[in-house]
Amino acid sequence: MSVPLYQAKAELFRTLGHPVRIRVLELLQDGPKPVRDLLAAIDVEASNLSQQLAVLRRAGMVSTWRDGPLVMYQLSTPDVADLLAAGRRILGAVLTDRDALLDELRTGPPGE
Repeated sequence: MSVPLYQAKAELFRTLGHPVRIRVLELLQDGPKPVRDLLAAIDVEASNLSQQLAVLRRAGMVSTWRDGPLVMYQLSTPDVADLLAAGRRILGAVLTDRDALLDELRTGPPGE
């Protein structure tokens, strides 16, 4: 039985719902990286990083291969980087709107 598209989308966004996973995806935008480089850039225990990488692998957002003793990770598709960029734009727009609202609350409406 196939999963409805809205449910598949919800699962995709749940996958993005962890800061370590987002950070890994951000780091991989610059190209493939071995686990040791990801671990050096992210302040988490190796076991936690391993768990988060497994979630990203199962979701199909990253792919892996061995390069000698190194396990290399890369974004599975450039669309993942596009999704992160869209998230950044949306967040910027939302925060800008909130800043404008905060400014209005602080200054009050004209003539008040």
